Amino acid sequence: MKFVSTMLVVSNIDKAVDFYKNVLGLEIVADFGANKTLTGGVALQTLSSYKDFIEKRDINFGGNNFELYFEEDNFDDFIDRLKELDINYIHNVKEHSWGQRVIRFYDLDENVIEVGENMISVCKRFIDAGMTVEQVAKRMDVPFDYVKQCIGDYFE
Repeated sequence: MKFVSTMLVVSNIDKAVDFYKNVLGLEIVADFGANKTLTGGVALQTLSSYKDFIEKRDINFGGNNFELYFEEDNFDDFIDRLKELDINYIHNVKEHSWGQRVIRFYDLDENVIEVGENMISVCKRFIDAGMTVEQVAKRMDVPFDYVKQCIGDYFE
């Protein structure tokens, strides 16, 4: 068995596709009408078709009980781009204790979206600030070898 994708039930599939394209840069890889599979392992399913699948049980949006997590290589550029869009923020950019900057917001159906700074970028940001590999590992609470792997040939 293998995990294939995360499927989100959406109230308006066309608007949801536009959101995921415009905000997160995802693209449609398969279009089955009531189901659209996007890059990144995200699938969208219409509310009406999903209700048929589960025999008309109630569908609840906005439970704040899971999130879709993305990492962005160009975090600052992404944040600047978000400012131009109509986004329902959960919180603005914040830095977690391990140094990764993140932002959380809702999609159109109040699913939580988290976009974090790529962890390699976090390591490089700390190295660029003058920290040693050992200091970065301690600051991020990760193994020394993880930091070495992240920065790779960064100094060559």
